[in-house]
Amino acid sequence: MSEQETSIEELVQQLAAKLTEKGWMLATAESCTGGMIAAACTDLAGSSQWFDRGFVTYSNEAKTEMLGVPAELIAKHGAVSEEVVRAMAEGAIRHSRAQVSIAVTGIAGPGGGSVEKPVGTVWVGWCAGNSLRTQQLHLKGPRNIVRHSTLEIAIINLINQV
Repeated sequence: MSEQETSIEELVQQLAAKLTEKGWMLATAESCTGGMIAAACTDLAGSSQWFDRGFVTYSNEAKTEMLGVPAELIAKHGAVSEEVVRAMAEGAIRHSRAQVSIAVTGIAGPGGGSVEKPVGTVWVGWCAGNSLRTQQLHLKGPRNIVRHSTLEIAIINLINQV
């Protein structure tokens, strides 16, 4: 097991303890990470006590159909935007039994970037209780690094918010 896997496992254990203590459930809404956050959470035995479900909404249509993200919002701001990640985080709560959500949308590369949104641009959203926070990330490195960094940052920030 690599150091990164160990640290992710430890982070998930911290998150599990906080969610279990509060009696809260987590839902994930993932685009660029393709279910990596949900997988990291469910790698932990007993995660059914605090993990409700994960939505992998890679396409714009999936974001609309599964999370209720308005197609007009995606058309106006793009899938990789603060507006869309907010709608994804809120949609994950609305379409689950969770009180907490993590949402991510971004450009992991190597292609797909633009001048306005280069490869490594990622938006993360966290809903916990009545609070919704977002953060734009500008990550460097190949696709696997962008995705793993997003996973780690998403979990760390939710631990700090719960």
